[in-house]
Amino acid sequence: MEKKVLSEKLSCYHCGDPVRTTLYQADNHAFCCLGCQTVYSILSSNNLKNYYKYNQHPGKTQKKKTENLAYLDEAKIIQKLIDYKDDDFTIVTFYIPAIHCSSCIWLLENLYKLNSAISYSRIDFTKKQANIKFNHQQVSLKNLVQLLIEIGYEPIITLQDVVKEKKKINQNSLVRKIAVAGFCFGNVMLFSLPEYFGLGRTGQEYSLLFNYLNLILALPVLLYSARDYFISAYHSLKVKQVNLDVPLALGILVLFIRSAIEIISNSGPGFSDTLCGLVFFILIGKWIQNRTFYHLSFERDYRSYFPVAVTVINSNEERPVEISGLEVGDRILIRNNEIIPADAIVLKGNAAIDFSFVTGESTPVKKVLGEIAYAGGRQIGEAIELEIVKPVSQSHLTHLWNNENDKHYDRKFQTFSNSISKYFTTVLLLIATSSAVFWLINEDAPKAWAAFTAVLIIACPCALALSSPFTLSAALSIFDKNKLFIKNTAAIEQMAKIDTLVFDKTGTITSPNAQHIQFVGNLNENEQKKIASICRNSSHPLSFQIVKWLQVDDFSKNISDFRETPGKGIQGIVDGKEILVGSAKFTGNEVVEDGGSRVYISIDGERKGYFIVNQPWRDGLSKLVHKLNDNYELHLISGDQDKDRLVLHDIFQQEKMHFNQLPKNKLRYVAELQQQDKVVSMVGDGLNDAGALKAADFGIAISDDINSFSPGCDAILEGNALKQLHHFLAFAKDAMKVIYLSFAISLLYNIVGLSFAVRGTMSPLFAAILMPLSTITIISFTSIATHSYARKNKLKNG
Repeated sequence: MEKKVLSEKLSCYHCGDPVRTTLYQADNHAFCCLGCQTVYSILSSNNLKNYYKYNQHPGKTQKKKTENLAYLDEAKIIQKLIDYKDDDFTIVTFYIPAIHCSSCIWLLENLYKLNSAISYSRIDFTKKQANIKFNHQQVSLKNLVQLLIEIGYEPIITLQDVVKEKKKINQNSLVRKIAVAGFCFGNVMLFSLPEYFGLGRTGQEYSLLFNYLNLILALPVLLYSARDYFISAYHSLKVKQVNLDVPLALGILVLFIRSAIEIISNSGPGFSDTLCGLVFFILIGKWIQNRTFYHLSFERDYRSYFPVAVTVINSNEERPVEISGLEVGDRILIRNNEIIPADAIVLKGNAAIDFSFVTGESTPVKKVLGEIAYAGGRQIGEAIELEIVKPVSQSHLTHLWNNENDKHYDRKFQTFSNSISKYFTTVLLLIATSSAVFWLINEDAPKAWAAFTAVLIIACPCALALSSPFTLSAALSIFDKNKLFIKNTAAIEQMAKIDTLVFDKTGTITSPNAQHIQFVGNLNENEQKKIASICRNSSHPLSFQIVKWLQVDDFSKNISDFRETPGKGIQGIVDGKEILVGSAKFTGNEVVEDGGSRVYISIDGERKGYFIVNQPWRDGLSKLVHKLNDNYELHLISGDQDKDRLVLHDIFQQEKMHFNQLPKNKLRYVAELQQQDKVVSMVGDGLNDAGALKAADFGIAISDDINSFSPGCDAILEGNALKQLHHFLAFAKDAMKVIYLSFAISLLYNIVGLSFAVRGTMSPLFAAILMPLSTITIISFTSIATHSYARKNKLKNG
């Protein structure tokens, strides 16, 4: 069985990834790995192959190695994870980021066909959650998770899930207010029909009844649905500030007072329909504005990076222990690709720790026996044993996260609506007062009252209150479709003001998952294992990348005569075979002239081929930087060494590239730029960028898996979408143009309305037509204009 370069391009039948080996096939279908083939076999044997009919390549890749699940046998941990448990049944809710299409829903809702102990499974597609009821007498929680993993839907279980501190957005109260306003609005419109069609005089006895009914229906809208606007306006005025809720609350109050006076004095029908319609529409705008991508977490902390439990060795017995239960002096076992949860001394094994998430340095760090391995590092290679020297709460990682220097800032940012509201309110009151004074001078008190109240009613900033939420919510949806997930609508306004971009290097402009290694030649599985085993003993970055690419399940222990010759390669005897890995001359191969670095392989003197290793820069990086250079000041600041300075010199200015930077240096660098009155966006990925991401005016966390851990930020951007960053920034500016234009349109409506209001001749019918018309115009314009700008910036918007 050989792994070789395939001449024709094949895609995995299960997940769609490129197939680079002929090893895994079933029913005339090719698979990229054993995991995908296994999932297909499970579904096929259970008559669930319809999974593949709903979508092409619906599954997720199974190449990722699964973490140890022994902690799911611990009763204390299980109790904290489940929702409900009785004598027979348990209900649990899992967060499963792999849910992405109708095939996923169909398969997960048919789990009972795979295991009869499962009573039901209900899927919330928006939240990517599965609520599962199962008989714990027949299947354990651990076995249930293993089943989900086997079919390609591994749930994400982190320490934050155990402590249950996730913030949830609850809009139930707002929805109830919208329901009340909508019910009252509909009925008031019905009762007002005689007035609209001029029938009020013919049915005078019913007209008065309808008017009182309208006033009664307006009461719950005023006292319940619109309550938050009065509270907000009160708090705003209390601190001597004016937000947009002040003129809104004033307009709503005047609408009710004038309606009550007209109806009680039988001098008119009042404006109950306008009041209810106004509150109904602005509450819908508020609901849309509050909607955000709540299945993503923008305020994550170190606990979502840590596993739930770790293996503790006590009297030669291994058992999983909650991270919170770890104590100084505990001996722990850390396997390949597992996280070190606390600062600890290496006691046994070859420690090669990947600290890229913490420090930004991409090369694994070798740790000798007796040396401290800091929390947050990931072991690469064989299992190692360590002794904890500091509690989790006092480790280097948590110190980095909780560093008060990272939290000193307080961004003062005013949205456009709040900035304009103080001027709007002043001008509105000035016009209303001037109109009243004019008619009082002309000795017409009724018209003075009518003009004063009419101005406050007709100039109520309903259209302005709707322009921002509808525009920014449409923009938020477009960003989502293009893999940029922004925290909330206000962040888009901040994004539009950016003039300076600071990039991290490792994991940000480089791609950790890029297929930048290719093997030319033939290697069977046994040979792959030998090469991975010898490369694992080398500290050279290329050796580390080869081990990662080969993805072997275990390594050979029988290694002797290992030698590493700097600049040439490594050699040794593995299971009785002489392995040479390095340059062409060192391994006895002929030099091949093609792109990238080449690492040649010889086994017992036989030439086996060579690896081509290319620099894993993000796709389209050079073009992106060229586009950004036209409008933004660009900086590069990295915790990595400066080995790529010459390569990057072609796209970043020499004086704006900084390497070997600690997290506090990055934070200080961003602060210095802000002191120069620059609006800074930090683009990073790891914990070493956390402080800078928070302190920046707009922090963008790059993630190749948006559901995995990323530092607190304003936006999460999928790694393969980084090449579109210039389009995102341009679109944010265009979205603000839409808001400015919609504000201008609302002003035109106000000018038309005010021309009638100042004369005291505005009728309820005129208000009932003009205000909904302006609202519909604004909503239509913002929707059409926003999607037009998305097309202009080459972003998906359908």
